[in-house]
Amino acid sequence: MSAPTFRAPAGERMPFIDALKAVGSQFIVLHHLAFYGPMSDWTHQLAPDLVEWFSQHARMAVQIFLVVAGFLAARSLAPDGRLRTDRPLALLWQRFVRVSLPLMAALLLAMVCTELARSWMTHDSLPDPPSLWQFVAHALLLHSLLGVDSLSAGVWYVAIDVQLYALLLGLLWLARRLGEAAPLLVVAVVLASLFFFNLDSDWDNWALYFFGAYGLGALAYWLSRAGAGRHALAYLVVMALITALALAIDWRTRIALALVVALALAWAHRSGWLFTWPRSPALGYLGRISYGVFLVNFPVALVVNAGFTRYASPDPWVQTFGLLVAWVVCNLVGAAFHHGVEQRLSRLGRTGPRTQAVALVDASSQRSRR
Repeated sequence: MSAPTFRAPAGERMPFIDALKAVGSQFIVLHHLAFYGPMSDWTHQLAPDLVEWFSQHARMAVQIFLVVAGFLAARSLAPDGRLRTDRPLALLWQRFVRVSLPLMAALLLAMVCTELARSWMTHDSLPDPPSLWQFVAHALLLHSLLGVDSLSAGVWYVAIDVQLYALLLGLLWLARRLGEAAPLLVVAVVLASLFFFNLDSDWDNWALYFFGAYGLGALAYWLSRAGAGRHALAYLVVMALITALALAIDWRTRIALALVVALALAWAHRSGWLFTWPRSPALGYLGRISYGVFLVNFPVALVVNAGFTRYASPDPWVQTFGLLVAWVVCNLVGAAFHHGVEQRLSRLGRTGPRTQAVALVDASSQRSRR
């Protein structure tokens, strides 16, 4: 007999996912604080191993958002494995508008913050003064594909999120047209990503590079939902073994983390913990504002770095206190941006029934800012 799967009322929040997003977003902010700006150089004198870890490894938290995004996209677009909409292009447009409008607002803020920081300090973390073409390329989510320098750290993820959503939507539409089971097509592209595209960093501007993690999230949803069948657990084991084989061929810690997150989501869904645990208002709130925090944390951190560089004592303890201040301010400004800008602009993309929101960190960079 298959294990019972908890059914949540429509629209109920998922605190397990909120917690994942909250933790992931904070790791991304700390990664940016450790990687960019002069204050981390002072903190490095006090805690070199800690700063090195956040600088080099905390960025892998972006895998959380890739897997969660795939899980939520499968839940929204095809909860039973079949595409539910007859207007896939309309859904894709909604997705584009809902992520790109807040991004453009955040980029305007980033340009202002960068110029303010530039007036107080000189540092290689500061992006060059922007051009109109740069802003247009970012607004169209094409800057990485066109080789345009980024105006803010982590912006690449927003473009990849839309690419991944479009790819999954296309696979679901194709499966319906061909009369095939959509999860089978998703499995095929996941395998192509894990065993080929994800092994070549030349593909890291394209969705196929990241679809291994994203697709694991989608498969975790389908294999853990109610009605998945008594063989669902066996299929999850097969998914884990195939991913392990890909890692045996070429070990990638980021893919191992993605697998762990996917299995955790599947377990939480089957057990009901997805909708019941943890009951933490703080984690829930940080999860809800994670996209806003992601969008604004880099420019805000630059301003705090510049302020402490210009006006504070060049002392490791003082500058480390500045890092803690920057961490708090990034979250406060991110919360304000979420309520005052992101929520208002995102509504413009809702021309039909509500679909799942972006699962970011949205996030920060798995790579260094380009």
